[in-house]
This record gives sequence, C-alpha cells and structure tokens, in this order.
Amino acid sequence: MKKFNIRKVLDGLTAVSSSSSSSAALQPGNRENDVIQETLQSEHFQLCKTVRHGFPYQPSAMAFDPVQKILAIGTQNGALRLFGRAGVECYCQHESGSAVIQLQFLVNEGALVTALADDSLHLWNLRQKIPAILHSLKFSRERITFCHLPFQSKWLYIGTERGNIHIVNVESFSLSGYVIMWNKAIELSSKTHPGPVVHISDNPMDEGKLLIGFECGFVVLWDLKSKKADYRYSYDEAIHSVAWHHEGKLFVCSHSDGTLTTWNVRSPAKPAQIITPHGKQPKDGKKPEPCKPILKVEYKTARAGEPFMILSGGLSYDTVGRRACLTVMHGKSTAVLEMDYPIVDFLALCETPYPNDYQEPYAVVVLLEKDLVVIDLAQPGYPSFENPYPLTIHESPVTCCEYFADCPAELIPALYSVGSRQKRQGYSKKKWPISGGNWGQGAQSYPEIIITGHADGSVKFWDASALMLQVLYKLKTAKVFEKARNKEEKPSTDIVDEDPFAIQSLAWCPESRLLCVAGVSAHVIVYRFSKQEITTEEVQLLEVRMQCELNEVDSPDVGGDQASAVTTPGASSSPQSSVPQTHPSTSSNNSSDGLRDNVPCLRNTPLKQSPGYQVELVIQLVWVSGEPPQQITSLAVNSAYGLVAFGNGNGLAVVDYLQKTLLLNMGTAELYGSSDPHQRQPRSPRKARQPSGGLCDGNDGSAGSEDRCKSPTSGNCYLLYFSFSYFICIIVVKHHSLALQIYTINANARDNSFSRSRSSSVASIDKESREVISSLHFCDCLSRKCEVTAVASLWLGTSVGTMLAISLSVPSTPELRLQQSVGISFLVRLKGGIMRMALMDSTGSLQPPAYECWYDLNAPEEEKERTRRRRPASPPSTQENQDSHYAVVCSEKQAKVVAMPSQNCVFEHNITENSFVLRADVVVMPAGICIACFCTVNPSYSASFLCASLPSLRPLLDVNYLPLTDMRIARTFCFSNLGQALYLTSPTEIQRLTYSQETCDNLQEMLGELFTPVETPEAPNRGFFKGLFGGGAQSLDREDLFGELAAGKASRSLAQHIPGPGSMEGMKGAASGVVGELARARIALDERGQKLGELEERTAAMMASADSFSKHAHDVMLKYKDKKWYQL
Repeated sequence: MKKFNIRKVLDGLTAVSSSSSSSAALQPGNRENDVIQETLQSEHFQLCKTVRHGFPYQPSAMAFDPVQKILAIGTQNGALRLFGRAGVECYCQHESGSAVIQLQFLVNEGALVTALADDSLHLWNLRQKIPAILHSLKFSRERITFCHLPFQSKWLYIGTERGNIHIVNVESFSLSGYVIMWNKAIELSSKTHPGPVVHISDNPMDEGKLLIGFECGFVVLWDLKSKKADYRYSYDEAIHSVAWHHEGKLFVCSHSDGTLTTWNVRSPAKPAQIITPHGKQPKDGKKPEPCKPILKVEYKTARAGEPFMILSGGLSYDTVGRRACLTVMHGKSTAVLEMDYPIVDFLALCETPYPNDYQEPYAVVVLLEKDLVVIDLAQPGYPSFENPYPLTIHESPVTCCEYFADCPAELIPALYSVGSRQKRQGYSKKKWPISGGNWGQGAQSYPEIIITGHADGSVKFWDASALMLQVLYKLKTAKVFEKARNKEEKPSTDIVDEDPFAIQSLAWCPESRLLCVAGVSAHVIVYRFSKQEITTEEVQLLEVRMQCELNEVDSPDVGGDQASAVTTPGASSSPQSSVPQTHPSTSSNNSSDGLRDNVPCLRNTPLKQSPGYQVELVIQLVWVSGEPPQQITSLAVNSAYGLVAFGNGNGLAVVDYLQKTLLLNMGTAELYGSSDPHQRQPRSPRKARQPSGGLCDGNDGSAGSEDRCKSPTSGNCYLLYFSFSYFICIIVVKHHSLALQIYTINANARDNSFSRSRSSSVASIDKESREVISSLHFCDCLSRKCEVTAVASLWLGTSVGTMLAISLSVPSTPELRLQQSVGISFLVRLKGGIMRMALMDSTGSLQPPAYECWYDLNAPEEEKERTRRRRPASPPSTQENQDSHYAVVCSEKQAKVVAMPSQNCVFEHNITENSFVLRADVVVMPAGICIACFCTVNPSYSASFLCASLPSLRPLLDVNYLPLTDMRIARTFCFSNLGQALYLTSPTEIQRLTYSQETCDNLQEMLGELFTPVETPEAPNRGFFKGLFGGGAQSLDREDLFGELAAGKASRSLAQHIPGPGSMEGMKGAASGVVGELARARIALDERGQKLGELEERTAAMMASADSFSKHAHDVMLKYKDKKWYQL
C-alpha cells in the first residue's frame, strides 16, 4: 500500500494558496508547471548550526587536559570552546549565558566541570562529538569563587565568597556533608573575616593536607582527617595565587604589591624568601617600591635543571603604557615576554599529570583578550609556536564576508601556494602541543572558500572545506595607496571613517579568479590572479564623477509622450576626434580641502606585486562641486564581458577594465527616461554641469592637491565608447500593458535630454530619500520580445523595488569595443528594495553568468593563448511568442518569477508584511534550486529563515532562528550553494550553519572527536628507600571522609541538583559516556577489591607465620619434655 505523506499534501496546499493569492497569477496557456518539474520538497531542508570558527569572544577562563591534550576556554557570555589538533574544534553554550569563572578537567576521563558566575556547576560529557551537560548544581546561599579537582579524584573542592569550602561528588553531582568553615580554619589567629577563598590545592606528597588561601593574605594547611588546621601562614598583602613545589615542602604565593613569598610548610612564622621580580631594589636595604599585582604564579620543577617560575603581572607602576607581560624566571635568568593584549590566564604544559613528580614544563599557553599564544620553554629565546587555529579573523575588524561552496578544485591549491610565502618566520620548530582528538570521517567532497574583508583594507581567503577553516592567502589593498599620515596631522572629519581603506563589498569570479573590491572611500579596485612576480611602474587610475541633481518636489503631470527624441548628427569615424568635456576644478572650494585630503590617494612610486592578486585598475569616485562621493552600495564584475559595474545613491557606472575606460555613467532617474514611476523634479542647472548618460570625462579637471591623485591616463579617460550614437529602448510595464518608446540621443549633446518633467502618480509613494542602486547582476538573456537570441545584459535593482535590464554589446576585438549599443528595459517592480536577481532556464536550472577561464596575464604568450577561452552560459534561444527562461527577483518584501522575454509575472510570493528581508540569494541544492531568505520578525526582533522552491515560490522552510540582537549578524550573513550559510556572530567568531537535511544527517560523521582512548601515564616510582622509610606520597581514601556514611548529607537548601539534558538525550548518541561512567565505577570497585585482596594476603601471611611459630614451639616442647632440669 502506498505510504501517505501529510507533509506533501500541505506543500501542495501552500503552493495552491500562494499561486492563487499572487497578483500575477499563471496565465492560461502557459505551461511552466508542466515544463519545469520541481524536485525540492520540505523534507530536503533542516536548519542547524554546524561549527564555529575564530577566537572565543571575551575569554574568561582556561583549562588543559595533559593526557588527552585538549584545551578548553570559557567566555564571559557562557560559551565554551574546546580545541584539539588542527581542525578539531567544538563550541558549546550554557543556557544561562553567565560568565565562566573556572574550568576543571577530569583528566583522561572525557569530562569537564565548569563553574559560572551565577554560582552553578556543570558537568560536561566530552565523550560524544557534541558535548552535553550531564549534571548541574546550583548554589543558592553562597557564591562560588574557586574550584579544585585533584588528579584521579572524584571529589571537587568548592571555595566560596564567605570563606567556606564545600565538597562535591562529581559522579553523582551531590554535596558531601563534609564542610570546612572559615572560622574553624583560622580560629583565633585573625580577628576579622579572611575574605573569599582564592586558592585550594592539596599537598603533592600528602593528599590529606589541603592548602587554603584567603584573599586577605591568610593561608591555612588543613588536615582532612583530623578536621583541624596544622599550620597557618599570614602576610600583609592580599593573595592572588599559590603554587606548590612538587616535593610538598614549600609553596609560593603571589601578592597584590608585586611580591612573591616562599613559605616552608613547617615554618609558618615568616616567609623563607620575599622577592619583587620587577621592583627596584634600594641601595640602603629598604623595602622595594610596590609594583602592580602578580595575578598568577606557577612553580614547575625540572629533573635536569633549575625550576621555572612563571608569572603574569607584577610590573612597576612607572611603566605607564607598557603592554602586558609574561615573566619566565629560570635559575638566574629572567625573561620578560611582551604580549599584544592583556593576559586573561596562562597554563604551563608539563610532561606528567602527577603533581608529586618533576613537572618538566615544555610550553606555556597564554590566553590573551584577543589571542592565544603558546610559548616554547625548551628553546633559547622562548619562541612561540605557529598557531594552526583560525584565530586571526579579527586581526582587523571584519566589515564584509562572502561564502563560496563547490568552487573549482584547483583554486585552493593555487591560493595556498601563493599564501604560503606570506607566513612569518621565527616560530618554534616543534609540533603544536595541543594535539588531542581525531578528525571527522565523513568529509565533504566539494571545496569551500570564505572571503572576509577587513577595516584595514585587507582581504583574506579561507579554506572552509570539511567544516574546517584555514587561512590561504591575504591581500592588502592599502598597498595601492599612499601611506596614511600620522593621526596628529589628520584633520578631524566625519565624512571619511577612521579606516579609509575599509572593505565595504567585494565581487569574485572563482572561475576566472577575478576579484573586485569596493572601499568606504568610494573606490573600486580590480585584481587579477598571477603566479608571476611583477613590478608595476604606475598603477592605472580611472576617476569617475557621479552626481545626482534631482529634487523630491512634485511635478505636474506632463505625460511621457512629450519627451521628444534628440537627433543624432553624423559621428566622426575616429574615436579620438571627440573632444573631452571640461569641468571646473573641484578643489576650488577651500572649505572642503581638509576633507578631501582624507581620501586615500594612489601611490606614485613603482609597486612590487608578489605572486597572487595583482592590481589591474583603480577606480576612484571624485568630489563634485565640493560634495564628497557617496559610498558604493552595489558591485558586480564579469570576466567574459570585461566589465565592472557599481552603483550608489547617485546612479550607475560601468567600466571596461580591459580598456581602462568608463562605459556608462548615468543617474538613477536617467535610467528610467520618460517612464520614471517616481515623481522627481530637476534642480536648477548648475554651471558646467556634468552631461547626462555617462557622457562625461573621467578627469575631474582639478588642479593643485588633486594632481597627486591622478594617473597618467586620467586626462584621456573621457567616454570613447559613446562618441557614436546609441539607442535606448525603454519598455514600461503598467498594469500588464506594454508601452514601447524609443529615444535617440546624441552622444555629443551637452544638454540633458532626460532632465524634463515626467508624468507619474505619487499618491502611494512617500517622500523617500535618494534612490540607491542596491543590486547588480550580469547575465545572458532575452530582455525584449523582439529578440531571438540571448544578449549580454546587466540587471540592476534599486532600493525602491525597481528592476531594470541594460542590454550590452560585447565585441570580441578591442577595436569593436569602441562602438557599443545599449538598450534599457524596465522589467518589474516589487515592494521594498531589490536584494537579489538571478536567471533560470526553461528546465528549472540556475543559469550562471558567462565567464572566462583563468589564464596568467604575465605568463608566456603561448601558455596564455592555450588557457584563455570564454565559456558562455549556454544562452537560451527562443521562437516567437515563446518564453525560454525566467528572471527570479527578490526584494525586502516579496519575490517574483518573471517569464522572459514576454515579461509576464508567472509567480509571486509575499515573504513578509511587517518586517523585511535582510539577505536573500538563489542557491543550488543537491536536489534542485531554491531561493533562501534571512528575515527579521517584528516586533520580537528575532530572525527567521525561509526557503522557497523555484519557480513556484512554494515555501519549503520557515523557522525562527535566533534573536537579532546585533546588526553585525544582518550585515555579514551570506548564503552559499549546497545548503550552506554563515554570519559573524561576534567581532571575533564566524558561525556556520546548514539548511540541508543531507548535511544535518551527516553532521555527526563530519565532526571531529574530542575524546580518544589514551593510557594514563604510570605513577612516578617511589624508589627503594622512600618505600622502605615511608618518604613517598601519602594516599587518602576520600570516600571514607566525604562519603554519606562518614560525613552525612549536606543541607538541601545549600544547592539544588539539576539533571542535564545530556544525561538522558546523550544516552542514544553517546553511549560511550555511560560506558565511561560504568568503567570508572568498575575501576573504583577494582581498586577497593585490590586493597581487600592485599589485606587478605597479609592476613594469610600472618596466619602462616603463626602456624610456623606454633609448630616450632611444639617441637621445642617435645624435645625438652622428658628431660630433667639438670639435663637442660
């Protein structure tokens, strides 16, 4: 019997309702549904997070498992990041979002204890690929300040703000009745409260002795068995940390005045030594001047050399402005290592996990506020290890990012080969010491690349394949410009940002490796990829003037038919015969000179360009009539056409980067012609205003300070393409009726033929701000009904929901490129600004833009010709009155599918009414194509995720994703093919997610494993004499002291036990965690059985000895039984 699927029925009902409610329903006679079979269903979609990359934002705590070699970092927002070998990372989040104050590994047990600022403890199971909380314990009457878990112990010591110490069983996460009260610890030795507990540790050689450090400077050595203090140590300054010598005979305390005190355990009267590592020693023998607090100290011994004393802080107060330092004291030498950021925490990595053996430190992990540094202690000079993690995303703030999945296979090796030459030198030659875990098995087969643009003008390429992230190549766009002057010389301004080179948007063609970046200073740079090193004597600069001179004032209804055509005189046969247009100098306005000086200027010295991306052309928008250029809002590049298009609030510009020439420069209103749907009235014409239709020269005509920003070719960058006549065909869609108007414009005419009154109804249009070009897309399509074969086109969308198509003629030879015809078609209008446009063929497949395969421009000619070829996008052809492809348009409010070339809207879907779309894209899924949208949900200020099928726009996925608390998410969110997406979740982290059911099903296999079975190192050998005379470490059966039978139950009001989600749900996906707990219980039973066995053996030996003694006594008695006394 056929299986009934209610989900498919609902999908069908949704499709029917969406098509019936659309304003442009499917017309009779059209058979799009019959021709295009949609294969995507709702079961192909599921939204889930995959991995998080980058440096943990606002770190607060750190811990290291010396056997598993896993590093854990907690943050101030409750996040938990776990790091193993390169490529093995994991992200977890506490639901409360409270700061993590301390981390404690259960060494080699696959578990981790986290202590939060909300006084809660959590036990994490790390034996599963996605860690989960097994148990939680919430304290209600006391604040947690410090935790300590001895090696191979199940009893966790908890220090509180009141100075008390509680003990927790980590297996059951229950409190013991054994409590160390602060008043019993200090008794009458102090008249005041000692303050919070800042340190707890047991004596390395005697587990029954617990060292307790209080904030006021008081230290107590507590005997757990006798429940009293053995020794009390007092110092005048507050304590920050304590460290033991491995023999347990002395310990070191760090204090708030920058001193280190060394105490002999059996001499509590005064410190054995007091030193101030960074204090100036007075000659008269007085006490050194106080220094900054030493926040942490670690004392590690080595078998073959002097011990290491490592500390953070303690610098002199006169070192104002000096960066944070880590001090390494080894014997008589002291090394001060400066760090780029303040130190949060540090840990010494040692060869052994046993605290009662020589530690043999080999590295130091230093957690900074914005970086993670690992220092090699075994090599002279203490070099740092090369960090394999992608922790440099925030090296400069991320301003934009793009995500490309299923890239050409040769791209990543090519980028890696040129990026490997950029690596720094001087790193340690040893392997990265944090090497735990294993990689995932189910790696994805397609390559993925992430590109990030940064505030300093740099662009980074990242290999994002197989849920990993590794930097491939870094491009510095600021090298093209002159070096910035000192901040003291910079005039104060709000026009140009503090980072004039910041990347605002970028366009990349993976097949041709062509890169185009737009900066905040209204500049566009075109880069080509080359494996050869070259020296560019002079970087090519093209200056573009873009100006909009239309008001928002209502104009009378004149009628579009009054726009008379302009006749075209005979044009010269030579492009050079056209005279460049002259313009007044923009530097004549003295009030704007200071602001103009902040615009980055092109360098005038030769530029050495290493293999990789090399600058081809710099396009700079210049000042016009004392007004700065507007920032670029849209950008597109096409290698097959050799064109770069960009737009802003003033209009659109198209540049031929091959000929270094401006093709088109038109205001937004000029693109509409006489059919502008928005009512605008021209301002009074300014003197020598810029000609319309892009008929302007690229030279600003400025002198003086402008000369240093000019290229040698800027003087002849006037429009050569349109020195001949060209035609503009405008097709206006009004209420499903077509009106065709053709205009002929003289390229040499100075007057603006478009600057006339236009008729339009503005009753429903608000007085909006300047219309902005919001989206651009190159494609080969049929834009008009009269066309039979596809032509090169540029689609542009505006912020008011208008989509236009510009027809381009792209000749194959440079000579023919100087004679171009351009046609403009008004296609469709939507609610809200246009976000994304795409072309779909008659089979329902996404039609990518044409491209030219990559070739090395600096390679030999024969190799260049062999690799250079243009790959068209399989342009569709059509018969008369037949649609062959479809335009997919998505705006902030709705999406439409328009049949081409008839321009009939066949499907329409209203995405949202009360909110708007933040990011949209047409993506290729394994089973078809769809449109994906990331939207806001008002008034809850959350974000939703929506996917709709194509072409029917049938909703397939619509779920609320996350609270939209940070606009950084909306600014950096981007989609990619095969169901992948990402966004910048914090200034330092990238969150990747998938909306593909297939990826979600394979996620467990793709993720790496944190826990791997590893043998615990053997305990140190006590030696013959220590074993004979009892000089070794003293063990303690803590169960006899802290168990319920001996200590009783703790008060229920003190803390509440909360079962974690992993305790039940983790059973199915992480049976190994349960096995681990059973194994630990079995080991404990084996240990107790072994002790009982040893006791039984000793008892048997004593019984045998007693039997032997009895036998010998009986023999002696028989021997002397019958003898007289005098015979003895």
